[in-house]
This record gives sequence, C-alpha cells and structure tokens, in this order.
Amino acid sequence: MQKISFHQKPGWQLPESSATPEHLWHDYHQNRRKFLKISAGTIGGALATGMLGFDKAIAATAPNMAGNGAWVAKTRGLYPAANNLKYDKARRFPVTGEEFATRYNNFYEIGSDKDVWRSADSLTPYPWSVVIDGMVDSPQTIDVVDLMKKMKIETRVYRHRCVEAWSMTVPWSGFSLKKLLQSVGAKSSAKYVMFETKADKNSMPGLQQVWYPWPYTEGLTIAEAMNDLPFLVVGAYEKPLTNQNGAPLRLALPWKYGFKSIKSIVRITLTDKQPKTFWSTISKNEYGFFANVNPEFSHPRWSQATERVLGRDAADRVPTLKYNGYGEWIAGVYKDMPQTRDLFF
Repeated sequence: MQKISFHQKPGWQLPESSATPEHLWHDYHQNRRKFLKISAGTIGGALATGMLGFDKAIAATAPNMAGNGAWVAKTRGLYPAANNLKYDKARRFPVTGEEFATRYNNFYEIGSDKDVWRSADSLTPYPWSVVIDGMVDSPQTIDVVDLMKKMKIETRVYRHRCVEAWSMTVPWSGFSLKKLLQSVGAKSSAKYVMFETKADKNSMPGLQQVWYPWPYTEGLTIAEAMNDLPFLVVGAYEKPLTNQNGAPLRLALPWKYGFKSIKSIVRITLTDKQPKTFWSTISKNEYGFFANVNPEFSHPRWSQATERVLGRDAADRVPTLKYNGYGEWIAGVYKDMPQTRDLFF
C-alpha cells in the first residue's frame, strides 16, 4: 500500500477508480426530480415516484423494512427531505453504497455480530414515543412522527468513524438536536444531555446478555449538544431509517467515534450531572465520555491513525483526520480544555 502523506496529498484526494460509486447522489444534487425517477437498480435502488414506488424501493433496498408497515406508512410523503449542503465539504469520500451501510452494523441490543440486520425484524419502530424531560421548560412525551413533522426534517451527508477503525459516508435525514433543545426550553442550569435507548427483551434479544449495563445510555455536554453538528436521525438514503441503523430515532455525531451515536432513542434528559454512559461504564480506559476522533491517540489495543472505508478494499486504508474532518465546526467547543487523551477517548 502506498504511504500517503498529508503534506504531499490531502486525505480526501482519491483516484476516481478507488471511490465508492456516487452517481445516484450526483444526480440528486443536480436535479431532485431526476433523482426521484432513477430506477431501483442503481446503488442499492432509489425511490420511484408515488406511494407504490416508495414501498417497492423500501422492500427492495432496505433490509428489515418490508415488515415495518406502520413506520413506512406514517413517514410516506416526508421524503426526499431538503438537502443541507452546509457540511458537505467535510465529506472527504463519496456516499457509501446503501448495501454496505445497512448490512454492516453494531447494535448490541439486537446482537453482537456485524450482520445484525439479519435479525433486526424483531424491533418495531412504530408506534414510538420519545420522552424529553429534566431541566427543560416544557417536558413532554411526543410521537416520533409528530416530532419529525414539527422539526421539519432535512438531509445531511455525514461521515461516520467507528472506534474499530472503519468509516462510511451516509446521507442521513433528520433534524438538529440544538433545534429540538431550544424548542423545549433547555434551562441555563443544564450542563449535560443524556440519551437512553429502548430496552425491550421481547424485541431486543441482545438484552439477554445480562452482564451489560442496560439500558444503553449516552451523553453530551450542553456545549456539544448546542453545536450545529449533532443530528437526530430518522432516515437514510431518502427512506425511513432501518431497524439495524437505529430506527426510528438515532443520533449522528460526525466528529466522535460511532459508539456515541446512540440508536433507537426513547428518552432525552437534560441534567446538571455528567451521565454514566454504556461503554465508559464497561471500560472507561477504552471508551471515555468525550470520544472525539483524533488519530494521534491510539485505542489501547489498536491504532487510530488510519481507517478502512466501507465499500473499498480492506487493505486500502486512508489517514484519519482529527475530529473526523469536522474541526471547523466543533473544535472551538474544546479550546479551553486540555488536549489530552481523555478528550479523545
């Protein structure tokens, strides 16, 4: 493998032959009408016009969605969402093929193998309510589809970097966490936001692993949460989110390692105490609270200097960027904090 130097060649600059095909999203950016007319045989399939085309596209291209009739029906008409290009320059690589992003997943509540999509049908993403409570002016329990309509979803193409040193680029659809917190009146005394995943033994066989500290919880500082980047996701590839990707509501934090991007959220709580998080409870030395991407700090058991991009040859690794390339938007949040390992793991 040819060594790549940041001084000789930027990490995002790749030969076209080595990139994941992007013609679907090129067409999308150029012409939304054209995007809707692309046949379902391109990158994992695209949405055809009309209700029938929408349902067929889901059944053909999104594993474990065909049986989610209520979730699909309730969200019909909300896609395609308006595309927000503000963060597109941080993309680095073309959009990952849908077949990779929906068939290579971590979701421990369902199972510990990467092919959890095979057994994700057990999760029912609708009906689904989200509790928003704690230090807010307007605590509430709200239906997830009503929340989508209230927040007005958009599409953002974000990079996702896993602590296991692989990455992908996904067109997520959802809404800003900052916007949601503002809408419920986050109190000035709140210092953290805690997220909680559903914990249902009937639909989540992974919960039988009783040695884990269920339910899965994650957290952010209020400064992180009120940044423009945190994104509450309800869809991907212009379709409702698949079960294995965290339906019906997950978090996308593109500058952090993927285990911070909690899935199937049922509660969002504002608090003045740092929340205990799932992975830091299990192994604080390996999975800390902040978990910001930085190739200079290795995981205790492997390097974070490079990553494997899904859809490319496993041996073709690329350099990892600090904050996963999103430093322009997020680095200022940490400017007064010691730049030590604790900030990056």
